[in-house]
This record gives sequence, structure tokens and C-alpha cells, in this order.
Amino acid sequence: MVSEALKTETLAPCASASKLQRVDGIPANWVIADSQVGYPHALATMQERARAIAAGEASEAIWLLEHPPLYTAGTSARTEDLLAPDRFPVFQAGRGGQFTYHGPGQRVAYVMLDLRERGRDIRCLVSGLENWVIDTLAAFNIKGEKRDGRIGVWVKRPDKGPFVEDKIAAIGVRVSRWVSFHGISLNISPDLDHYSGIVPCGISQHGVTSFEDLGQIVSMAEVDSVLKSRFEAHFGPARLASTL
Repeated sequence: MVSEALKTETLAPCASASKLQRVDGIPANWVIADSQVGYPHALATMQERARAIAAGEASEAIWLLEHPPLYTAGTSARTEDLLAPDRFPVFQAGRGGQFTYHGPGQRVAYVMLDLRERGRDIRCLVSGLENWVIDTLAAFNIKGEKRDGRIGVWVKRPDKGPFVEDKIAAIGVRVSRWVSFHGISLNISPDLDHYSGIVPCGISQHGVTSFEDLGQIVSMAEVDSVLKSRFEAHFGPARLASTL
């Protein structure tokens, strides 16, 4: 089941943010990869973990990693939005959304959560992921915002013009048997020129940005620390684990 909320329609607000937290308080595993992870391996690992969670054989997990440079195509991707098909490898992701870029300097967080224990509300999940990113950005004095009809997190760019805004985080999920996988990608210090090979998320009238592009020079470890604390505020406890 691919989230229809990840196409173009406006997300309805959650009735209660607390519905995303498990009543039983069981923590999700929080795993940080210590080297780049190839996309096919990541996808297969997520799919297997989601299957195991649905079967009651594994705990929930948040997997933080970086990929080598690549493009992924979501279920709504249009061929004409792949502008440079030979620049980087292109993978079918199976998530909602269109084309996006992953690469070094971008923190990807794959979110494998059991929505049977978290309200069974895909729209609320997506809204919660956006709020998680927005709160993380706020800790670094970056004002992230939501936009009706555009999934992700956006930053106003008055330095570029009065109505200019750029995307700093993309969000795309898939839900199977009420277990989510895929998740968020947050730009810390990627090579933003790598986005020029696609129309990111099918939106040509807005650009992309990053912490570095906005003048915030921070380490991935600093961002990870804040991501964890803000995740716990929105989704409940997470425990550090060495592996999935």
C-alpha cells in the first residue's frame, strides 16, 4: 500500500500528535550506519525488516545512513523529469512521490514503524515526519515550513527574492501491512548541483537547499543527536542499537 498522501493533495492535520506514540512505550531501535550503504541493499533490508515487524518477529527501527550518489524514482515519477539519465544510477524505489536524489552529505532516515500501534493513520505519519524535521531544523535556527499540496519541508529564501523558497527535506514512505518504510532525506552538506539531473519531486519552480547552503556548518553527528531527541518528542522512545 503506497501512501496516496505523498502525491499532491493537502494533508489533513492529525487529530492528535500523540496518536503517533506507542501506548506501550516500547522503544524503536535507533541505528546509524558507519559507512555509505548501496541503495539495493538498503531497499532489501527495509523490506525484510518491515515484513518481520508485521509478523511480530522484530522491533521497530530507525535507520540513519548516507547513500552514494544516485537517483530514485517513486510511484508517480515521470520519465521527462529524469533530465540526465546517465549521470548517476537510477533505482525504482517503490515509495510514493517522484524523482529524488540521495548522496553524501545528506542524512537519510528510514523509518520502519508499526502503525497498528501508532494510530493506523498514514496522513498523520507523514505530517509527523514533517514536524520532526521542522523541529530538528529549529534547533539550528533554520525555519522549516510545510506547504499545502507539496510534501516535504521548505525554507523561505528572501536572499534570492521575496517569494523564493527551497526544499531542504524530502519525505516519501510506503506502508505494507501497516508497517512503514522509506522515510526522510535531510540535506546537510550534499553537492546541490547533483539535483540538476532531475526535476526534484516533480517541482520545477522551486529549488533545493541545505544546512551548508544556508550558512550552517554542522556535523552529521550533531544533526543525528538532535534528530533523535526530536524523534522521541514526536514518536516516543528510541534506543541506540549497533545493527538492525
